[in-house]
Amino acid sequence: MIREFLHWLKYEKRFSEHTVNSYKSDLEQFEYFLKNIDKDLKLETATTPAIKSWIVNLMENGYHPSSAGRKLVALNTYFKYLIRENIREDNPASGVRTPKKPTRLVKYLEENEILKVLESCTYEESFEGLRDNLILELLYGTGIRLSELINLKMNDFDKSSGTIKVLGKRNKERIIPVNSTLRKKMEEYFLLRKSEISTDQPFLLLTAKGKKLYPMMVYRTVKKYVEQIVERTTISPHVLRHSFATHLLNRGADINAIKELLGHANLAATQIYTHHSIEKLKKVHKQSHPRG
Repeated sequence: MIREFLHWLKYEKRFSEHTVNSYKSDLEQFEYFLKNIDKDLKLETATTPAIKSWIVNLMENGYHPSSAGRKLVALNTYFKYLIRENIREDNPASGVRTPKKPTRLVKYLEENEILKVLESCTYEESFEGLRDNLILELLYGTGIRLSELINLKMNDFDKSSGTIKVLGKRNKERIIPVNSTLRKKMEEYFLLRKSEISTDQPFLLLTAKGKKLYPMMVYRTVKKYVEQIVERTTISPHVLRHSFATHLLNRGADINAIKELLGHANLAATQIYTHHSIEKLKKVHKQSHPRG
């Protein structure tokens, strides 16, 4: 049956040779697992509990959840084929959940690190130096995305209310408060831009030639200054966005408010930042509790 199934995949479904070989390996691996349990067990008559046991066995033997999940897809496809061929009436793999991938903690800078980046780095006393400092201040002070940063326009800053208007994903607008330090930096930048850059560009942040910023330039700028203070394997504008959200949460900000400031469509996207708070609580508990 495996041979006929693979023939169907290759010639009727037009799967690549690599995929067909992967499915073959996965099915043979599961069949071997069944034979080790009972030599009379057959792949065609496998049950849901047997498949669940195999997935658990894979995880216990160090398989990554995505690898175990791929093998489950192979079984799902195989049993659907058996139903199609009237060999069996049900799909035992359909009731087995794909293993969850471990939650990756977002990378961020500690409060003292980000303050050193903003206040202790050497910024040139020029238009470019002030602009670079403003890039970092905006990314950390507002938590905006890279694309939102480079698309900010001059009239998006409302001096009277101390806010900026940001156009986020799906063209959704949001208003973000600007702290006093950032307001001062923006006003200094406006004056220097007006006196040194001759342009009619509507965009807020510009190159020395009066052109709109581009993503790689912002990446290089963030990397240049952060590396002066901290050693990180991954340095990107998004690290400052993560720092913004993490520091707000650690200082007691409401998670729904953080969601609105970040422009997330749902709360689930914002809840990744709660993992850091939980990890800190665990650390404090372990260090401080008599039975920690």
